[in-house]
Amino acid sequence: MSDIPAGSGQRTTGLTGVNIPVFVLTVGFIVLFCLLALFSLDLLSSVVDVGFTWSAKYFGLYWQLLLLATFFMGLVIAVLPGGKAIMGELDKPEFTTFQWGSMIMCTLLAGGGVFWAAGEPMAHFLSVPPLFAGIEANTAEAVPYALAQSYLHWGFLAWAILGSLTTIMLMYYHYEKGLPLAPRTLLYPIFKEKAITGPIGWITDASCIIAVVAGTVGPIGFLGLQVSYGLDTLFGIPNGLPTQALVIAGLVAIYTISAITGVKKGIQLLSRINIILGGILLVFILIVGPTSFIITSFFSGLATHFSHFFELALYRGDAGLFGDAGWLGWWTVFFWGWFLGYGPLMAIFIARISRGRSVRAIVLMLSIIAPLITMMWFTIVGGTGLGLELAEPNTIAKAFEGYNLPAALMAITQALPLGFIVSFLFLVLTTIFVATTGDSMTYVISVSMSKTDSPSTLVRVFWGIAMGVMALILISVGSGGIGKLQSFIVVTAVPVSIILLPSLWGALQIVLEKGRLQKSAEVSTKASSDA
Repeated sequence: MSDIPAGSGQRTTGLTGVNIPVFVLTVGFIVLFCLLALFSLDLLSSVVDVGFTWSAKYFGLYWQLLLLATFFMGLVIAVLPGGKAIMGELDKPEFTTFQWGSMIMCTLLAGGGVFWAAGEPMAHFLSVPPLFAGIEANTAEAVPYALAQSYLHWGFLAWAILGSLTTIMLMYYHYEKGLPLAPRTLLYPIFKEKAITGPIGWITDASCIIAVVAGTVGPIGFLGLQVSYGLDTLFGIPNGLPTQALVIAGLVAIYTISAITGVKKGIQLLSRINIILGGILLVFILIVGPTSFIITSFFSGLATHFSHFFELALYRGDAGLFGDAGWLGWWTVFFWGWFLGYGPLMAIFIARISRGRSVRAIVLMLSIIAPLITMMWFTIVGGTGLGLELAEPNTIAKAFEGYNLPAALMAITQALPLGFIVSFLFLVLTTIFVATTGDSMTYVISVSMSKTDSPSTLVRVFWGIAMGVMALILISVGSGGIGKLQSFIVVTAVPVSIILLPSLWGALQIVLEKGRLQKSAEVSTKASSDA
C-alpha cells in the first residue's frame, strides 16, 4: 500500500476518476425514490412506514448504546498520551481556530438546528416527555426538563457521532496510509483490501451517500417551506409551490457555487458569515429578550440534563429491548437515525478541514465545545419562546399548533423589538445555514465517489443540483413527500450504523499506537541527549 494520500492529486475533469458502480447505485436509488413519490405517494408512505417501524424497533436500543459508547470512547482517547498526536501530516493547521470552528458549527446546527431550536423546546414544554411524566406541562416547572430533552437530541451524543472517532480513523488511514477518503475506509480494519475494492466498498459508500442525501434534502425542502412562509408573513408574497421553488433554486445556486470553489474559499466564507450573523442575532435576542430567564434556564436545563444524563440517553419507556418505539421512535430514535446517517460523510468533511489538529483538539471541539454552543443556541432561541409563552399564554403555542416549525420561529422573532428586521435576518441566516450544509455535503458526496479529494466541477454541480431537484419533487407532491423522506432517514441509518461500529475500537488502536510511537521517540531523544 502506497503511503502517498490518494487525494493528493489534481482535480479531475468530467467523470474522470468517478467510481461508476457507486455513482450508479446512488443515483439509481434516488431516482427510484422520486419516481415512486410521483407515481404513488401512498405506496411510498406504506413502504417507508414499515421500514421506519422496523428500524426503530430493532435498532433503536443499539443506536442509543452506540452513541453513548462513541461519546465516552472519544473522551478516553482524548486523555490518552496519544491524544496529543497531530493528525493529517501537517505541522500546523490549514485554518485558523475561528475558521475551523465555524465550519464545524455549521454542520449539525445548519442541518436542522435552525428549524428545531424554536420548535423542540416548545414541543417538550407543551407535552412533557414520558421520562418526566410527573412534571406539569406548560408551567415554569417544565422549562428545564423541556430544555434537557432538547439538549440530549442536539448535544454531546449527537455531536460525538458526527466524527469524534471516525474523523481520527479517516485522517490516519487517508493521510498516513494512502487509503481513500471515503466511508469504505472505516471498514478497512475488518475487511482489509476487500473493503477498499469491490462490492463491499461500493455498497458501503452508496449506503452512506444515500443516507446523507436523504438527510440534506430534508433541510433543503424545509428551507423552501420556512422562507416561503416567512415571505408570506412579512411581505404578503403567496406561500405556494412557485415561491418555494424559487427559494430552493436560489439556495441550490448559492451552495453549488460554494462547493465548486472548495473548502478554502466558498465553504469557509459562508460558514464565517453564518457564525458572525448568528452571533449578532443571538446577542441581540439575549439583550432585548427575557435575559435573566434565558440565563437561568440555560443553567437549570444543563443541570437537569447532567443529573438525568444516562436516564435520557438510555430511556426505553414501554418499548423494552425490541418493543414498539412509540414516542421514542418519533423523537430520540429519529434524531439518532438522522445523525448516524450523516456520520461517515460528516467525518470526511471534518477530516478534510482538521489537518494539523491534534486528536485531543478534534474530540474536544466535537464532543464538548460544539455541543455546549448548540445548547446555548437552543436556549436563547427556544428559551425565548418559552419565556414569552409563560408571560402571555398562546403567544407562541398557538402558532406552533400542529408542530409548525416555521411559524414557531416567526412568532418568536416577531414578538421581539424590531421584530420585522429580526424576522427577516433570521430568514437570511436560515438560508445561509442550510447553504453551508448543502455545500459541505455536496463536496463530500463528490469526494466519496471520486478517486481524489478534489473532485471534478461537473460532479459537484451534478450533486448540488440533484439534491435541489429531489427537494422540489418531494415538495410538489405535498408536505407528505418531505415528511416521508424524514422518516426514510431512519431506515438509511441501519446500514450506516453498522459501518460506524468498528470506529469504537479502531480509533482507540490508532491513538494507542500514536502514544507508543511518541513514547519511543521521547526515549530515543533522551538516550541521544544522555550520550
